[in-house]
Amino acid sequence: MVVQGPPIMNRLIAVTFLALTCVSCGHTDLRGSSAPSQDGKTYLSVADDNRGHCGPIKVAGKVWAHAVGEPGAIEPGDHTIECGSKIEFAIRPGVVFRFDYWGP
Repeated sequence: MVVQGPPIMNRLIAVTFLALTCVSCGHTDLRGSSAPSQDGKTYLSVADDNRGHCGPIKVAGKVWAHAVGEPGAIEPGDHTIECGSKIEFAIRPGVVFRFDYWGP
């Protein structure tokens, strides 16, 4: 369907359509992305070890026992991750949260 109207209106309609289309994509968060888990439980996958620039990764003050990219069970809610500095992030229930951003 072609919408007739001023060019700015056509662009606005196109941008709105694209934004609404992307709502159905995986959910992107500040520190990574999340997708529904297959079993309804909550998982964390540390997808990046800060390019190896730190010692062991710690989640909630404990060494994260899973390999880079391997999901591990975790409670939903607010968490901290450490790799040189401490970062706070939140995980919604029933998802696999893929942590991949160590930046500011």
